[in-house]
Order: sequence, then structure tokens, then C-alpha cells
Amino acid sequence: MNILYGVPGEGLGHATRSKVVIAHLLAQGHDVRAVSSSRAFQVLDAAFPGRVLEIRGFHLAYKGLAVSKSRTSARILRTAPASLRQNFRQYQQLLHDFRPDAVVSDFESFSYFYARAHGLPVVSIDNMQIINRTRLDVAVPPSERGHYRLARNIVRLKVPRSRHYFVATFFSPPVSKARTTLVPPIIRPEILAARPTAGAHILVYQSATTQHDLVALLQQLPGQEFRVYGFNKEESHGNVQLKAFSEAGFIADLASSRAIITNGGFSLISEAVFLHKPICAVPIPAQFEQWLNAAEVEKLGYGRHFAAITAANIRAFVDGLPGFAGALASYAQDGNAVLFANLDACLAGLGTAPGE
Repeated sequence: MNILYGVPGEGLGHATRSKVVIAHLLAQGHDVRAVSSSRAFQVLDAAFPGRVLEIRGFHLAYKGLAVSKSRTSARILRTAPASLRQNFRQYQQLLHDFRPDAVVSDFESFSYFYARAHGLPVVSIDNMQIINRTRLDVAVPPSERGHYRLARNIVRLKVPRSRHYFVATFFSPPVSKARTTLVPPIIRPEILAARPTAGAHILVYQSATTQHDLVALLQQLPGQEFRVYGFNKEESHGNVQLKAFSEAGFIADLASSRAIITNGGFSLISEAVFLHKPICAVPIPAQFEQWLNAAEVEKLGYGRHFAAITAANIRAFVDGLPGFAGALASYAQDGNAVLFANLDACLAGLGTAPGE
């Protein structure tokens, strides 16, 4: 089967998990081409040379630690004309070189619209549809309800009427819509191969690096060792070590960590859960999906959910580490076997009526 695979360029979580699925599809004998943008395109193009087309995606803009709606809107309006021209050229190239039989979308629009224009079935694989296709099992506080409604509407409109929705998740709320299958998080081979050990350090990852007081804040806990990724520097500040990005180094530090402090990003939280690492989750404001992941971490007993990184919050997290480790000890998943089996069966049955 010829498969077009759409991967957003915002963040690298989409790219790392899509690499896993694309590699599986190729191993199954499918001919796969991908479309993506920004850093995700670079990651996929390096992994699958000659199979990835570069498109122009839309990206979030930050003000402080939060997503800025006004700056994001202004950026989209400024870049949209050139982006649409680039995407139309790639659309024409795709028509010339490749004839897909189906589309797989990881919350990506170009591939979805291509499928709709050509009457092709769409299979959705992402974590975002948890917001739209399940009944959430955590209480959404008043401060997050507006973000929840906005996120749910965006997710609902992203890839509607897909043939099937595979929703990667480390928690299991009740499914509320048909053609929806919850599957364990997609784990990359490097994490599957990692052998977790209980080291002395706490891994800290910050995707929004505008919290410039982070080092001084962590130094208020001199009895703890912190290895910090996100500033892309190699510096030592007493008990705080800043680390330049290295995939191998990051995975080694994650696997040997005592615990992690991160935002609410799904990919790292999922890898930490898989490796049984307690999690202190501080979601980026105004991103409901991150709030949900952090709330579920606390609900499941895997760690703590805080609105901000403070010395007091970190102390409270550290004090609870034995209990969090105990809750995580019961988590288990058989690699990516559940998704792969369900995806293979879905692709084999794509001759049936389209989704609604």
C-alpha cells in the first residue's frame, strides 16, 4: 500500500514517534512518503532520505512561559502566503511522483486535506484526540475550562471523519466516540533499549527557556543534584549542571535519573512513565493538553502537578518520591505491539465505508 504520512513541525515529539510508526510500515512492505516542516522535517529526512517532502507549517509564539495567542496569530498571518505557495508546490510534486492509497496523520493538516481532495481514507495517530474522543476522568477547574473548550474545538476540527483514531495515552479515560482505540504511548527504540537505574540526579527539561531564574531556584536545594536540559549550555553551577542537547546523553541521563521535572509535554512524560521515573509536571500555561497530562500524572500517583517551579514545590515532590515510585512499579506495556497490531488490521480493512 502507498501511504502518505503527515507530521507537524511544532515540537519534536510528533517526529520521534512518527519515525517509529513509519519504520514499522516500511518493514511491513508499505511504500511510505511523509510531509513535514521545520525541525521535524530535518529529523524525518535524516531517518528516511528521499521519502520526506518539506512543507511550511504554522508555529506557536511564546510570551514569557505561556503561549501568546496574539503573537501566534500575527506570525501565522505574516507567514501564511509564502507557506501556502510552498505547500502548493509540494502538493504538485506529490501528485507527480506518488499516488497514495491512504493517509496517516499525526495531527497534521496538509496530508488530511490531500486525502479529502482525493477521496482517500485517513487514519489518525496522535495523543491530542484524547481531548475530543473520551470523557475526561479528572475535574477541570474553572481556570482551565476556557482552554479546555478551545482545545476540544481545535482537536475536533483537525482531522474529522477519519476512518479510525488511534489515541496514544498513558492513562485510560472512557472512550466516548466510535472508531477510537486507546493504545499505549509510542516508545522509540532508544528508550525501549534503555536499562533504567536509580541514580542520584533529577533530570530537568524546559522547552520554554525563558525561566531565567531556574538555576538560582534549583540552587536553593543544595542536597539535590540537577541535570538541566533546555538552555543548550555546558555549565556547572554547584548542584546544578546545564547540559547541551545530545540525544544519547539525554536518554542516558533520563534512564539513570532519580526523577524528572518537566512541563506537560506528552512524549517525555510517556517515556518517564515507561521507565518508571517519578514526574514533577509544570505545564506551560494556556496549553490544556499539557495541563491534562500533568493532572493525570498526579491522579495516577506517578508524581506531582504544579502551576510553577518553586523550591517549595520541588521539596514537596522529592518528599513523595518513594510513593510515586511504588505507583509506577505497576505500569507495564509491551513496547509498541498493541498499536502495530491494531494499525496493521486497520490498514488491511480500508476497503470499507468511510468514517463519519
